[in-house]
Amino acid sequence: MTANANRPLRTGLISGFVLRAARTSMPATQQRLAELLAVDLATVQGWESGRRPLANMKAGVLLGMRRRIAVLGAAPAVLALLDPAMDADRIIAAVLAATDVGEHPLGEWVHTRQTAHMLAWALTGTPPPSAAGLLAGPRRGPAGAAPLLAPDDRLAFFDRLRATVETAPRTDAGGILLHRQALYLSSYDHSPQAVAWTAQALRARRGALAGHGWTPRWAEARSTAAALARLGDPGPLWDFIERAMAGDDDGEAANLNYWAYWLGVAHQPQADDTFMRDRALTGLDPVALLRALADGMHFAPGYVDLYTHSMWALLYAHPWLPQALPALSASLAGRLDRLLDEGGISPRSRRELGEVHYVLYQNR
Repeated sequence: MTANANRPLRTGLISGFVLRAARTSMPATQQRLAELLAVDLATVQGWESGRRPLANMKAGVLLGMRRRIAVLGAAPAVLALLDPAMDADRIIAAVLAATDVGEHPLGEWVHTRQTAHMLAWALTGTPPPSAAGLLAGPRRGPAGAAPLLAPDDRLAFFDRLRATVETAPRTDAGGILLHRQALYLSSYDHSPQAVAWTAQALRARRGALAGHGWTPRWAEARSTAAALARLGDPGPLWDFIERAMAGDDDGEAANLNYWAYWLGVAHQPQADDTFMRDRALTGLDPVALLRALADGMHFAPGYVDLYTHSMWALLYAHPWLPQALPALSASLAGRLDRLLDEGGISPRSRRELGEVHYVLYQNR
């Protein structure tokens, strides 16, 4: 399946949609925004439709436009979505254009949950939690209610993404990163054939799960185990926690660093996965990380074990955290009460959950 050659690709679709949300938050019409920015109406329409990607603008011009819109009253929460939206647009454009492996954005930097959520928005129509409530009321025109890729483009995106998974060379850090992130994004295709392909591709990576503690394939193993849990097989994730994290300082540091980056707590962009081994990661704020873990805690089998162990390791390293966040600690302790009663977790997680629960109550 290929993209429709007779229809120009809107490779700035997501950032254009966010710009539209920023404009309506001011509020202003397209014509009024064009006047305020001293551009013609067609330029604003091109930005918002995705035909003129914001990411293609000169850096200084883009910065000036963003500052001008902010001064004019655009909602800061909306403007904060522009960077991950442009990242997601760039990934979509690269996949659809079958970009060479050496220049592929999925092999150039480690993307965050915010970027992944933006991609899911375009691929599935599911809005990012950070965008909830930003657009009120019905929408008209090509933007619709979400920045969805056209059906043909969506099919082409997943076809080419799977081809990338199958051909990406895993001989260096960039190739390993490209393969890992492309495989993760492939799981956004929920068609039966795609789910079967993803499950097979993930299980073919089981060799990466055999390592103990930190290895160069640690991040690949973690992603593989987590994705298998998402498909209903939590066993590999339980095993990964036992072998590659528990009792290994490098593995524990890698897990917390991974969470900090993925959840947006550590903001320094990373070109590959090697930063995860750094025990003194710049910008890692344990208070912000505990809050982010608590806010995002997922109770599905396997995932709940990963969250439990991560919070246990964070509190073990920083036992003062409950005193810094008394309200959050009280709320989290109540949620853990219910989880302990419900079961469905591994023996290790039950033990660690009890210890986390005790620390939260004792140090509030």
